[in-house]
Amino acid sequence: MDLSMYAVRTDLALEARDSVSEERGSAIPGVHSDVSEDEGIKVTKIDILTPEGAAALGKMPGKYITLEVPELRGKDSDLQDRVATKFAQEFERFLTELGISKMAKVLVVGLGNWNVTPDALGPLVVENLLVTRHFFELMPDQVSPGYRPVSGVAPGVLGITGIESSEIVQGIVEKSKPDLLIAIDALASRALERVNTTIQIADIGIHPGSGIGNKRKGLTKEILGIPVIAIGVPTVVYASTIVNNSIDMMKSHFGKSTNNQGKILGMLDTLQENERLSLVKEVLEPLGHDLLVTPKEVDEFIEDIANIIASGLNAALHEAIDVNNVAAYTH
Repeated sequence: MDLSMYAVRTDLALEARDSVSEERGSAIPGVHSDVSEDEGIKVTKIDILTPEGAAALGKMPGKYITLEVPELRGKDSDLQDRVATKFAQEFERFLTELGISKMAKVLVVGLGNWNVTPDALGPLVVENLLVTRHFFELMPDQVSPGYRPVSGVAPGVLGITGIESSEIVQGIVEKSKPDLLIAIDALASRALERVNTTIQIADIGIHPGSGIGNKRKGLTKEILGIPVIAIGVPTVVYASTIVNNSIDMMKSHFGKSTNNQGKILGMLDTLQENERLSLVKEVLEPLGHDLLVTPKEVDEFIEDIANIIASGLNAALHEAIDVNNVAAYTH
């Protein structure tokens, strides 16, 4: 029986690793992790090295970097500047590890629907991006040293354009011939505390719509013929995941405060996670299927995280901008 549809939904390699590690109680073969922390910014690097590791996590083999900043919702401008700087440093290092030259032509694609706030991350980042390709095309002799050709596009979504995002991007890639594509999209998380406070970078490309369960043709090196780096931020959580997590918290609470946990929770106390999630989805489906939930302050959060990513990308892509002091170029 295929139980994959009852797995807790997450686009973060970090959460997939944590979930599998909890089940196994041991290290995952073919998966290497490294964690560091700097003044409230936690950086986790995960390398999925083998097909076995990829199958265990349900993720493609490749490099994943996750920045977690739980306090990011506090609208602390100094913290936002430090996160942008840290993101820029990690992204620049990521480019070096992938062998991307400092003058490689870059196309940044902001995926998502700009009319739907939790899905507007990609278009907002492109809006704040320092694009320079037209200067190199029209007046190359006037471009100062330290900049590279960067272009950006927000192709919209299938429901607006009637065209798959991947088809639009393929056409642009064929005409403009970039050396690297950076795709930015909203993701789904299994934890509310990671919504709008976490950034994931990966070298495995991206599949538009994957964050809400849509199967779309992807933007990958195999399809486009150039390296594709994916940048994602979880902006939504499935309602079924929230209910499932709430049951876990209830079990933990009753386990500490009473010996009658089994009587209080009944059958829920004995179900495995995938069985419990199946039950939750069965209850929610008649009420309008499985809802996607986002914080009520999402308008402010999405603007802040988009500015952080755009500022970090500007610094990482252009040598003229100091990657160690991004704040100097954002105020």
